[in-house]
Amino acid sequence: MLKSMTGFGRGEYWDNDHRMIVEIKAVNHRYNEIVIRMPKNLNALEDKIRRQISKSLVRGRIDVFINMEEYVKKNRVVRVDKELAIAYHNALKELADLFGGDTGSQYENIYQIARYPEVIQVEEFMEDAAALWPKLSQAIDVATENLMLMRSTEGANIQKDLLVRIDTLSSHILAIEERAPQIVSEYREKMLGRMREVLASLHVELDESRLLQETAIVADRINFTEELVRLQSHLAQIKTAVYAEAAVGRKLDFIVQEINRETNTIASKANDFYVANIVVELKSEIEKIREQIQNIE
Repeated sequence: MLKSMTGFGRGEYWDNDHRMIVEIKAVNHRYNEIVIRMPKNLNALEDKIRRQISKSLVRGRIDVFINMEEYVKKNRVVRVDKELAIAYHNALKELADLFGGDTGSQYENIYQIARYPEVIQVEEFMEDAAALWPKLSQAIDVATENLMLMRSTEGANIQKDLLVRIDTLSSHILAIEERAPQIVSEYREKMLGRMREVLASLHVELDESRLLQETAIVADRINFTEELVRLQSHLAQIKTAVYAEAAVGRKLDFIVQEINRETNTIASKANDFYVANIVVELKSEIEKIREQIQNIE
């Protein structure tokens, strides 16, 4: 079953100590690009998060948003940089001496120094990230499953559309196959007529067997039977691929490129108004298929 590359999933884990909320948004991308936004105390888990998500999401631009709420009492410690405080005090005293004043009362001086940068710092002891992983892992699994469900639903719609368009391409190719023998026959007759006229105007004796041989060689150059066979083969490959369980987006993209190349070759070889009109329809359908495939994982 095809899977789309776009989707959204949300997962949550909740207990007495923590609430983990994970949201994953995925859009089209040529490769697998995972961008994670999370609290800094979870940074140590980034590799684990990437590996877990990559098991299910193998292609696309994947944005992961992680929020964590803590209900446990936080351990905080207030630390004083004594050396820095003494340096500020000495500097203030030096200024007071320079201007003939004093630095104020002892308590006023303390409060003033305490407001200076980095004199007093509050340190918060973070929980071990490894201990939080089992909780976060569950939220990631739920978010991934919800996203995959959305991807599968959209992938099923894309599959239906592709199968309809492939049938349309097959009908156009069948019409070209039916027209192909007439093109070669008409071209051969046209060439014979022109060559007879030229040889007659030059008063050259006609060698009918040689004339037929040369005409056949030229007419063979406009034969596009091989291209039609390859087109049908490519369409059969797409029909098989859309039912595959694995990611087939890149494979389908390559096949569509080949279909487009064969179609261009047929158009240039045929040089026929009827075929040219069908090729226009073919290329229109091919472009629509290509756009759909860009969204397949």
